[in-house]
Amino acid sequence: MPTVAGRVRVPFVTSVAFALLLAASAAFALSKPAAAWQPTKPIKFIVMAGKGGGADKAVRFLVKTMTDRKLVNVPFEIVNIPGKSGGEAMAALQGMAGDDHAILFTLNSFYTTPIRSPDLKIDISKFTPIARLAEDVFLLWVNADRKDINSMDDFVKAARKKGNGWIMSGTGKGAEDNLLTDFFNTMYGLNMQYRPMKGGGAVAKELVQNKCDSTVNNPSEQAKYFAEGLTKPIVAITPARLQQFKRTPTLTETGMPFHYYMQRSVVGAPDMSSDAKQFYEALFKNLFNSPEWQGYRAKNSLGGKLLTGQELMGYWQNEREKHRRWDMTIELLKVTAGPVPPN
Repeated sequence: MPTVAGRVRVPFVTSVAFALLLAASAAFALSKPAAAWQPTKPIKFIVMAGKGGGADKAVRFLVKTMTDRKLVNVPFEIVNIPGKSGGEAMAALQGMAGDDHAILFTLNSFYTTPIRSPDLKIDISKFTPIARLAEDVFLLWVNADRKDINSMDDFVKAARKKGNGWIMSGTGKGAEDNLLTDFFNTMYGLNMQYRPMKGGGAVAKELVQNKCDSTVNNPSEQAKYFAEGLTKPIVAITPARLQQFKRTPTLTETGMPFHYYMQRSVVGAPDMSSDAKQFYEALFKNLFNSPEWQGYRAKNSLGGKLLTGQELMGYWQNEREKHRRWDMTIELLKVTAGPVPPN
């Protein structure tokens, strides 16, 4: 290769290529996105109900799955805050605005509590929508000792006879179990008393111990006791029979066209950063599609597709309006279906 004053002479074309390579490398370095956000401290996972209920069971299953799969590089801190029908949990999350390490798992009290307790000043539209992982279902349950109750007609007859001495235990005051009790009282001419508890686990245990007459537990909350033959479902409050309870008729089959679902969603703190939101959305989308979660859904009669982002926010707003019009809905049902006549 020729030299100039003792130096190696680099061909022009090679010099140009080298310069272009350096420029391209510099351009790539400038345009390369920053490393994806990752949590840097324990993630607080709030449950707006007590231990042993459907929400609590689901959260503990999700955390175990994430831990086993090593999907997150920090631990989770599960915190149950059932006070004020989940109002204290939502207030706590609302007070963590901007915190990328705080998420919450919901019930339908996510809608009903802010509506019935405006003094809490909770606006669900301020929370960060992450993922709806399922819609849970309800069944009407009695203790297996009640040999006289094997159908909806039997239930109505027994509850009507006992009057206000009949106790329906449920999770929270003014929340979904309370609403369903109001529904049965209104549509069937009953006078059941509603007893609020802090979680579905406590509610299910009440029924087993004969401390109440009935409940409207989710399948996961009664699964253990049902398997042991201690409780039995009378009707499913669903549009179609459940795979796990094929012998249990739907409420619609008995002549009452009504069903009701409860969301199982993950909510982020207000003003969560967009990078953290993307991290959680990807995380829970991965979990939703995992064989573990799909197996859990099937085992516990959970339905509903995955919702994220604005689609989830729209779902919240629609459901909030439905619950705001709950009393109007009951009145409409009374007109269209009419209450069940006395036996």
